[in-house]
Amino acid sequence: MSSATEQLGETIAAYNDAWNAHDVERIASMHAPDMVFENHTAGERAEGEEALMHIAGIFESWPDIEFQTRRLYVRENLVVQEWTARATHVKPLRRGEMVAEPSGKRIEWKGMDVIPFENGKVKRKDVYSDSVSILRQVGLL
Repeated sequence: MSSATEQLGETIAAYNDAWNAHDVERIASMHAPDMVFENHTAGERAEGEEALMHIAGIFESWPDIEFQTRRLYVRENLVVQEWTARATHVKPLRRGEMVAEPSGKRIEWKGMDVIPFENGKVKRKDVYSDSVSILRQVGLL
């Protein structure tokens, strides 16, 4: 493994720690200014400062959300990671016209991120998650 790849491995570990700490400022420090956050399965996309507001909204919606990396692939300027998320359903969950009122259930779902880097910063975070599993667990399906 090259030193650049090793450094990227350390960077993604710090980035994932910041996500699990819900530390939006630390996350921001690792983003390129024009960073794009796109959750393809939820149909959500935000850029730059809006991406940070969107991420803060995730933490507000899921106050105890945590991510556990299952597989991590690090290449030059690119990370792909598979993860499992766990959170308690304590806020209303909206998907279009559907609303699931808080159930208090602890739910779990799997997903994957594709994260290209530019100059050592996160350029994009493309998220693909098992939204069907979330909707089933909160009673919308």
